[in-house]
Amino acid sequence: MIIVTGGAGFIGSNLIHELNRAGEKDILLVDNFAPAANWTGPKFVNLLGADYSDYMDKHEFREALNAGDFDSVKIRAILHQGACSNTLEDDGQYMMDNNFTYSKELLHFATNRKIPLVYASTAAVYGLSENFTPTKENEKPLNIYGYSKLVFDNYVRRRMNSFESTVIGLRYFNVYGPRERHKGRMASVMQHFSKQLKTQGEIRMFEGTGGYGSGEQLRDFVFVKDLARINMFFGGLLLESPKQPVKAVVNAGTGKARTFKDVAKALMSVHGEGKITFIPFPADLHGRYQHFTQADVTGLRQAGYADPMTDVEEGVRQTFAEEPLQL
Repeated sequence: MIIVTGGAGFIGSNLIHELNRAGEKDILLVDNFAPAANWTGPKFVNLLGADYSDYMDKHEFREALNAGDFDSVKIRAILHQGACSNTLEDDGQYMMDNNFTYSKELLHFATNRKIPLVYASTAAVYGLSENFTPTKENEKPLNIYGYSKLVFDNYVRRRMNSFESTVIGLRYFNVYGPRERHKGRMASVMQHFSKQLKTQGEIRMFEGTGGYGSGEQLRDFVFVKDLARINMFFGGLLLESPKQPVKAVVNAGTGKARTFKDVAKALMSVHGEGKITFIPFPADLHGRYQHFTQADVTGLRQAGYADPMTDVEEGVRQTFAEEPLQL
């Protein structure tokens, strides 16, 4: 069995579809289908066509895990994508339980059983830093989401030498791809720009700010299917997966920042031409907005992952070929 937490969400559902393409079907999908105020649609649509052997609610799963119900179950890998990723969430107690305590429970279970654990961290741990090497001096989260992820990364780091099996944290950068329509405001700029282009014939982006020209802000946009493959690689689920345990916290991005203008051009090649309109930078985002992200992928490569990453143009093409924009 392979356990995928957060399996109905954006990254988790894509991961399950990619596991299916690799012939994997003995999958326990864990998620929480309770409604959320920030969603713009149900998550279950992400799983249409997916093949998995069982489903458990997140709360039921945690109770069963802590009760020892999985102690005799043969588990090949745990791919932990489950988290509250809403950067606007300010309930620190909820965030720490969901993103830190839950992750600790899985970590102790996995390491005690010597099961590979691949878990989702985030580039939000870097905050406004412009150096994205995963070292302490660069880690300055701006919100409780980023902080909760950093606390767990540090918990893992302190215990890393004692692990006898793979434990690897993947700091996802600016992820985009199919199956994110339910995310509402938290969806990628690819989704927001696409809707603007199709409904209004224009793409709106910020005027120059933070030392960057209009539309020249830079982000490391990473295609969700690349992240799925990275999870599978370190989970020991591919022929080329490492034969020895990997213990690390690494960045998962392309290593090459692209401008918002680049994104607009890629989207227009798919959806048709439109105009770009620059809007004033919102006052409430000053001091809270990442004008630049670019993953230092040295650690990822040193850990053994060598596949090339999908560029924005190809990723956008694949996204909307697989899931045409619905307005």
